[in-house]
Amino acid sequence: MPDVDSIPFIIAQEKGYFKEEGIEVTISPFKSAVDRDSALQSGNLDGTISDMLAVAFAKSGGFDVTITSLTSGSYKLVVNQNETAPTIEELKGKDVAISKNTIIEYVTDRIMIAGGLVPQDINKIFIPQIPTRLEMLQNGKISAATLPEPMATIAVKNGGRILNSSDQLGISPGVMIFTTKAVGEKEKEIRAMYRAYNKAIDYLAHEPMENYIDVLIEKGGFPSSVKGALVLPKYQKAAAPKGKDVEECMKWLQDRQLIPKIYSFQEVVDDRFVR
Repeated sequence: MPDVDSIPFIIAQEKGYFKEEGIEVTISPFKSAVDRDSALQSGNLDGTISDMLAVAFAKSGGFDVTITSLTSGSYKLVVNQNETAPTIEELKGKDVAISKNTIIEYVTDRIMIAGGLVPQDINKIFIPQIPTRLEMLQNGKISAATLPEPMATIAVKNGGRILNSSDQLGISPGVMIFTTKAVGEKEKEIRAMYRAYNKAIDYLAHEPMENYIDVLIEKGGFPSSVKGALVLPKYQKAAAPKGKDVEECMKWLQDRQLIPKIYSFQEVVDDRFVR
């Protein structure tokens, strides 16, 4: 997806870290979670940058996948340049663009609750395509939108304001997942992929962004307007998610009757590749 979770993989590809580890990796870009998940379930992908919610949906639908690590995504609620609401509470009754039943809606609900509202207090507008969501926000057709980075950075650069974010809430629902089939058949390759991923994290920690921003624009689907404005998260080397984050995501899904049961940490996480 065109977000900061993808950057370590793009860097690992461009710097030759995958080749150094003896593997060939094909990176496939998507603009919506629906398209990405369809490609995974159709057998066209071994794994995806995804989220805990997608894992639960896949399992409840009989498609077996497993979380292998966290990613470093950042999701922000941004109001448009003409929106005067100074706080989350002032968004009551207003249009907020999200993608339905995804990490974006989960983070949005958590932001609403932290801001003194319930999710039903806002008018959720479902726009799955991230670039379209950004465009509608910038054109003033919606009061606010929850966006991943770097789209949130672009919105702010064009006059938007951030009211809250997953970073501020301290939640990390973004994950890397693989099909159970891939985990069983390609353990050696997945371990090599993570070694290359960690090399990319080291690179990002020390290399000035101007030395690779053009690659991100070309290969990552990032708009050229991120140049000079993009702020990256503090990337961490591959690690397993926290049990608390898994539990809270599963409870959100079951409270909304979106899954038949709460999946335990052990049922959805295989941390052998990052231990």
